[in-house]
Amino acid sequence: MLSQTMFKVLTFQYPAYSDAYFEQSVPFNKRGDFATGFDLLNKAVALDPTGHLGYRGYMKLRFLRDYKNALIDLNTLDSLTPNFSDAPWGEDIDFLRGECYVGMKEYQKAIGCFNRNIKENKEDWVDLNTFVYLGICEHELGNYKRAIVAYKRALKQSMYTPEAHFGLAKIYLKLDDLVKVNEHLLKAEKWIDYKREDRYKEFQNEIYLWEITEFKNNVIVQ
Repeated sequence: MLSQTMFKVLTFQYPAYSDAYFEQSVPFNKRGDFATGFDLLNKAVALDPTGHLGYRGYMKLRFLRDYKNALIDLNTLDSLTPNFSDAPWGEDIDFLRGECYVGMKEYQKAIGCFNRNIKENKEDWVDLNTFVYLGICEHELGNYKRAIVAYKRALKQSMYTPEAHFGLAKIYLKLDDLVKVNEHLLKAEKWIDYKREDRYKEFQNEIYLWEITEFKNNVIVQ
């Protein structure tokens, strides 16, 4: 990767070269210096909105948890690219928009986004976390049967999905089915190493072993 000194030279010589500002922003954002990183990223977006709005929206969503402004960036990108399926930073734009709505607790709108993602990418190819999020949304709306179906769709893709097992355990507790609560808690514990995680950030739906243990202890107490 080019040094920051080289980036300064490059942007001085080619002030309209948006990729230079974008690349220069990445290491700052990775180490949490968002003020510097976004100052550079904003310059890249101003020069080439279509090329960099998606990444800025992704960063606002995943790193800043600024769901409202992340959604604005993603929607703006979508409006600039009609008849094209955008995939900011390699992820379907409707999946990311769905995450924004989950963060804003607008679960019905999130469900609409996730369903569009499934329609666009097909059941067997879509990111399985789409189904996990659908389960979370339906659970929040009190639609337990739909939530169970959604979580099972995730498990159909991979039985080693602890988020789905943990979600099912929570629902079955609501339904007073302690046999299934125990079954899915054990599986969530067993497959916790397969959970969704990233060294640079915490996901909205990320789960931890201590959460499962605490939940299990509360069930035993009840």
